[in-house]
Amino acid sequence: MERRLTAILAADVVGYSRLMGANESGTLAALKTLQVDFIERKIAEHQGRTVKLTGDGMLVEFPSVVNAVACAAEMQRGIRERNQGVPQDRRIEFRIGVNVGDVIVEGDDIFGDGVNVAARLESIATPGGITISGPARDHIGNRLDLTLEDIGEQTLKNIERPIRVYRVVLDQPVSPGLKQQDSTLDGQLEKPSIAVLPFNNMSGDPEQEYFSDGITEDIITDLSNVSGLFVVARNTAFTYKGKPVKVQRVAQELGVRFVLEGSVRKAGSRVRVTGQLIHGKDGGHVWAARFDRDLTDIFAIQDEITRAIVEQLKVKLLPQESKVIGQTPTDNVEAYTYYLRGREFLHRHSKHYYHLARRMFAKAVELDPLYARAYAGIADCDSFLFLHYHVDVATDSILATTAKALALDNRLPEAHASRGLALSVGQRYDEAMAEFEQAVALNPNLFEAHYLYGRASFAQGKLDRAAGLFERAAEIKPDDYQSLCLLIQTYRSLGRESESKAAARKGIERAERELTLHPEDPRPAYLGAAALVELGERERARDWLSRALAIDPDDPMTQYNVACGYTTLGDIDAAFDLLERWLPFVNHETRAWIKHDSDLDALRTHPRYQKVLELVG
Repeated sequence: MERRLTAILAADVVGYSRLMGANESGTLAALKTLQVDFIERKIAEHQGRTVKLTGDGMLVEFPSVVNAVACAAEMQRGIRERNQGVPQDRRIEFRIGVNVGDVIVEGDDIFGDGVNVAARLESIATPGGITISGPARDHIGNRLDLTLEDIGEQTLKNIERPIRVYRVVLDQPVSPGLKQQDSTLDGQLEKPSIAVLPFNNMSGDPEQEYFSDGITEDIITDLSNVSGLFVVARNTAFTYKGKPVKVQRVAQELGVRFVLEGSVRKAGSRVRVTGQLIHGKDGGHVWAARFDRDLTDIFAIQDEITRAIVEQLKVKLLPQESKVIGQTPTDNVEAYTYYLRGREFLHRHSKHYYHLARRMFAKAVELDPLYARAYAGIADCDSFLFLHYHVDVATDSILATTAKALALDNRLPEAHASRGLALSVGQRYDEAMAEFEQAVALNPNLFEAHYLYGRASFAQGKLDRAAGLFERAAEIKPDDYQSLCLLIQTYRSLGRESESKAAARKGIERAERELTLHPEDPRPAYLGAAALVELGERERARDWLSRALAIDPDDPMTQYNVACGYTTLGDIDAAFDLLERWLPFVNHETRAWIKHDSDLDALRTHPRYQKVLELVG
């Protein structure tokens, strides 16, 4: 199986049935002439590949979003010119949608969410118009002489999560006044554009990956606060993590003029950070530096890198922006290091790692009692320990911890997400949803907000909403396998079989990598086994389930998920044996999983299932 990140153009003839009904042979001839004489030439000029043609539409793949949108604009303008003098009821016009996303390649065909979103964007375009997604807009940067009008978040048919949509304005040339139509861009078409690639971990220890990732994310955040720069979003940049890249190709794919890459080596109390700012057109170095410092200087290094980039790109730094860049999440670098480590542990989601993460966050708070993010981390650990393992933590205490985080920083999205989780643990779902929405509004790229919101939505039986949130979480964190594996169950419960298999293919790749990195963790083994079952790799799935049980046979989450795996493999008695061991840990959320989890369908007619229901209550 081949996967790739690609730009997708979907086009459809407006009123095709009406045109065919009025003049079938004339319509077919005119459409054929338009395709051969004009459209195919434009696609070739922009290095596009026609994936498929239907009677009234086409799907085209491009190596970059810049090429795709430029081609779409030239197509629409050229078709408009050709329609001059043609009666309105006989004109051939297209709607066009452009998206960028990860696609699955089978032969000459491509499919997946990236394609589906492009098709839905096309459906809401005006006749002769172009709509593009927010990620496509991010990739374009300032590379095209086009005005892009932000028309807000749109709910698209069969796409659960709202999509930020932009309209390409074709009626007039770019001018300073027109640029202000896009309220979110604020003149970004003239700004220098940059992508910050994940800094390489040079410490010789994969366990230090969290530190280099944290530094990369902080530099992206700092640069994003500079109004004179256009910065590619974190989730887009991190799709290149762990891959050999050519900077000039990255610049072309992302539509940016500059790329920042670097490395981090942490050893004891010392840290070495290198950074290179590279021009995307010719690959030339604009700036490079190496910082050998005490670890306590890490925030100063981040600040120096940010200011060096601003200076090299000759961007005016406003006083307030300078102040924001100078702010740090904590004055204590040791607390910062503990926080980053805790966040990495928390994302692994097992009892052992919850306890480890909580110790890291608690140490961060001990070192800096005003560290809001660390309080949010403690609350998350307590919520999951209470929810899955019946650890004796009062929900009022968890809510008090989230309140502490919000009191320190009421605009901290992590704190709102943590409060949403704590409220959902207490089954106060209406309040929880409001907190999750606030977290997403404050940071649309926050993994925790989408992942936790998705879990709460599933627990309420809002499966379509859960699917959209898990999809977005998987996009935001390209190395996360859990959202994808939870999507398998969610899609199957919704009857979306092809999407379930697509999630399984991607999920098993990520779970296998995680299991290699952390062989002591049962979670990638039992969630990955679900992906293997979905793909028909039954014996391999059985091996992974056995491995999960061998790692931690007394873990309730392992027992439940292995029971689901055994059910799909037909080992009904083994599944019931595990479920009955797991029953003392049932709570309101796990009751919801039992109700909606299609993995357990084969058990529902078995006599022993009635006993399970009685004990679940």
